[in-house]
Amino acid sequence: MQETHAAGKNANFQCASPFSIEDLEIFDDETLRLILAKRASGITIEKLAHSLQGVNKHLLQRIEQNLSPSLRSTFMYELHNPVSKAYIESDRCIVLDALFWELTYWKTPELYDELIEGEQLHPAIFQQIEPDINDKIVLDVGAGSGRATFECVKYSASTVYAVDPSPGLLRILRRKIDSLAKSCPIIPLRGHFNSLPLPDKSVDTALSCSAFTSDPIQGGEPGLAEFRRVIKPGGKLFIIWPRTEDHEWLNEHNFSYVVIPVNEEMRIHFRTIESALRFVQRFYANNAKAIDYIIRVRSPDIPFSIVDLNPPCDYYWLKM
Repeated sequence: MQETHAAGKNANFQCASPFSIEDLEIFDDETLRLILAKRASGITIEKLAHSLQGVNKHLLQRIEQNLSPSLRSTFMYELHNPVSKAYIESDRCIVLDALFWELTYWKTPELYDELIEGEQLHPAIFQQIEPDINDKIVLDVGAGSGRATFECVKYSASTVYAVDPSPGLLRILRRKIDSLAKSCPIIPLRGHFNSLPLPDKSVDTALSCSAFTSDPIQGGEPGLAEFRRVIKPGGKLFIIWPRTEDHEWLNEHNFSYVVIPVNEEMRIHFRTIESALRFVQRFYANNAKAIDYIIRVRSPDIPFSIVDLNPPCDYYWLKM
């Protein structure tokens, strides 16, 4: 997911994040190692240690075991280095904010599924890339609960490998597949950008929708190398709805950019006004402009510009 959750804090360092530091327990060891080895933006080993002061021993043991030996001694020193309660709470805010989306995928996948139901892609994206999907073996990485995966099925992919690290999102995806009346060519698989569970040169086309970024935790150089490994020569990689801050990185790596002309401003479609308010508070950093818009217009449909998001009408592509 590309949005940035700007979880702030008040003078008493109370986090806006809906998660607690103990929620880090939900990650399996593979994901925990990845998060710790390539720490998210703003998380230093010192801040991580301070944020974990006073938590249960089982979580501390798991963190220690999954840290690299080079970081372990610093972590243990800072873990037992007394700091003020305000300092602990401040660092917890930083850690939980940096891990907001990972915790969302693992802890509250149903809410994420409802969010992407509202954040609908511009239909011309898949219309344009149909020649690279029709009757092709396609890989969707960061597939989540299937937003782009089912578009690939709609445009007649022969097989779609849907790869995601979150058991909860894959569970929702499998439930959707099981609900279909006819057979479906989707194969859900657990995996990360930096370790795709597929053989070399095994797919015709790969894509990632609102998931791949230049950050090594969410792709970056290791993820691009894995895409190169699994895509057949002459195949293509599509990065759909990229973050604006990743445009420079993608340009430097020789991707070509496509933006769909939009005649009417694109909107996020929530189920009700009440759900729109709830989701703005949770996923769009309690955006005051968006809340005012919902209340004033009395509509659950919000322009992407109101929540300060570029609309999902662009993509990058690279031929292998």
